[in-house]
Amino acid sequence: MSTSQPPASRPPEDRTTPDRLLHARTGTDVSPEDLVLASGKDLTPRNLEWAKRKLAAEGSAALEKILP
Repeated sequence: MSTSQPPASRPPEDRTTPDRLLHARTGTDVSPEDLVLASGKDLTPRNLEWAKRKLAAEGSAALEKILP
């Protein structure tokens, strides 16, 4: 017996994921640590200071600018 999905229930391969499903905001504030990690940087004092300045200037939108 096959375990694959029937053709009707498989999503089409050319379909894109809607933007609202790509973001996983929890409703909490963005921390400097979140911003540093999302940017792919190491958690160093210098990078944390960068993130604090960026959050102060841009707010939580700073994270949205980094993530796809």
